[in-house]
Amino acid sequence: QVQLVESGGGLVQAGGSLRLSCAASGLTFSHYGMGWFRQAPGKEREFVAAMDRRGDNTYYADSVQGRFTISRDNAKNTVYLQMNSLKPEDTAVYYCAAGLTSLRLTSVHGYDYWGRGTQVTASS
Repeated sequence: QVQLVESGGGLVQAGGSLRLSCAASGLTFSHYGMGWFRQAPGKEREFVAAMDRRGDNTYYADSVQGRFTISRDNAKNTVYLQMNSLKPEDTAVYYCAAGLTSLRLTSVHGYDYWGRGTQVTASS
């Protein structure tokens, strides 16, 4: 059974930093592209960042480019999202996802498995 478990969310003041982790089990982690998405109340789930299976290519939403960094450790079956200079508009539930294809890593449709999410709140 595939499981993706996010951790590291919390409440932080605007300008602060958080590091999210997503631990994967039940799959061959190195075969999957990994992504982070977020969903604020009343809004659709949106792409944040993604990395292909080998870590050769990374993708970021314009809104987080230069502030967020995605990384992965295939030995630990874990993907990370370092979030710096957080803004109130970054407040959302953050989800990690795993996709066997690397063709649509910026789309929700490119992923096969999803975690349950972790809340991130940046207060002004």
